Parts: sequence; C-alpha cells; structure tokens
Amino acid sequence: MIKQESILLPIGDAKLHLRRIYDDENIGESVFFMHGAVENGKIFYTESNKGLAPFLAEHGYDCYVADLRGRGKSIPNIGPGHSYGQTEAILEDIPTMLEGIKALRGKYPRFWVAHSWGGVLMNSYFARFPEMIARVDACVYFGTKRSLYNRHPQKFIQGNLIWYGLAPILAKKHGYLPARKLKWGSDEETVKSHRQSMEWAKIKPWVDSDDNFDYAKTLSNIALPPILHIAGVKDKALAQPIDIKKFMEESGLGKQEIRIFGKRFGHKYNYDHINMLTHPNARLDQFQDTLHWFQSHLKNTSQ
Repeated sequence: MIKQESILLPIGDAKLHLRRIYDDENIGESVFFMHGAVENGKIFYTESNKGLAPFLAEHGYDCYVADLRGRGKSIPNIGPGHSYGQTEAILEDIPTMLEGIKALRGKYPRFWVAHSWGGVLMNSYFARFPEMIARVDACVYFGTKRSLYNRHPQKFIQGNLIWYGLAPILAKKHGYLPARKLKWGSDEETVKSHRQSMEWAKIKPWVDSDDNFDYAKTLSNIALPPILHIAGVKDKALAQPIDIKKFMEESGLGKQEIRIFGKRFGHKYNYDHINMLTHPNARLDQFQDTLHWFQSHLKNTSQ
C-alpha cells in the first residue's frame, strides 16, 4: 500500500517540509525530488497518489519530495520581508533535507529527480559539495534549463515580458513575488530568489551573486552523476531542446542524455512544461524511461 507522510525539518526560525511517499511492504532505494521556481513539491504527487513520486513508490522506491523554504507545506509561507534566496536553497535547504533523509534511512538518496529550475539548484549543489557526487547513482531532470536561448514568441512573453519585466516591479511593490496569486505558478518567490533566478535565466555567467562562486568553472572538469534530461515537444517557452543542451554543456563531463517526448517520437501525448509530470499518459512514457534510467545505473555500492 502506498503511504504518504510529512516530515518537518528545522532550519533557523523556519521548517522545511519533505513529503515521504512509499510502499510500506516494499521499501527500496530512496529518491530525492526538487521542484522549480514558482512551484512546490506537488508537481510530483497528489494526495490521491497520482504523479511521478507515487509511481516510483509503486516500484519499490522510497520517495522524498522537497518543499523549499517558504513553499508548499514548509512553514512559514513566503511573505513580505523574507530575505532568503537560491543561495540559501543551495547551501542550507538542500543539505538540511539530505541530512534529514540520511538520519531516517541511514544513507543519502541514491537517485535524484528535478523539475525545471530544480535541476539548476541540484547541479549547483553538486558544484558546492562535490564529495556528494559519488553518493548519487543517477538523476532525471524534467524540463531543466538555466539560460533561455530559444526565440519562440512564448519565450518573449513568459520570459522577457513577465519574468524579466513585470515580476521585478511586482516583487518590489509587494515585498515578495505573489506568483500563485497572479496565477503565474503554484507558489510564491522571495525578492532575492526571483532576482537570482532571473539573472541566471538570462544568458549570463553561472556565478553566485552572494559570494561570486563560479558554478560553471567548478563543474567544467567534474563528472556529475548520469543525468537523463526530459523535454516536451510543446514546451516552447521554458525548456526547448536548445536550452536544455546549453545547460548540459555547462554541467560537467559526466554522462548526459536528452529525450524529447511527443507523438512524433512515438509517445502517447504531446507534453509541455507542466503536464510532462502531471498528464495521465506520462506513466506510459517518461515515467517508464525514468524507471529504466534508475535501474540501469544502480551501483552495487553502499553509502
């Protein structure tokens, strides 16, 4: 039977939420999930056990879905005055979550999954903590890019007009970006997290604005765990293959592969940036590829 439970991890004056999803009769290797910008962990599951995390739990994986600070069921929710950003997500939130999983399981999760900007945060974490690379067998990133290279009209609306133009104005006005209230996403962003992700989404160096840490330079001679990149044929604005491939180029020397999902490639549906994880047919397409990618890269080592 698939079960879900909430885990709250203290961090400063806040608490981070992890959603654990597992089959209590078949608990195998653990998987760590990271959502993207203006999102939370619900992109990977529903409480009625739909989505990628429950799917993997059905196949024996012990799934831990993150809500970054202030998002989802983490507390308190983002509001005016919250000053943390993606630097804190990389240096504080992700390490706290991984240690929480290790405390429960006795070892770190061997498989990682990200959607959209979550993959940028994960690779940034690997750059900061390269000793963790050997502890991860494989990753799957859905619609992950850093900078936007495509020139589709939707990119200019969602990227240039909204993310680069209107969002900074509204974030300054409200003291945070009320993306959920504006129906731009499923969760809010702090002023800092929006600013930092906005700068990286432009074609600019992959450098941290807090301490000038150069992620691209650090990763240039490092082999990350094998990464499968998922693209949707209808993901026109946020992660076209050109955007994903550029991110792959700056993500080290390790094995990476991109697969595009849509009817012309023999799949059940033409997927976009969101329904690549939420459409019912995903169980027959990219979820199967995720499962096979993990199975084919499972190492016979302990952590």
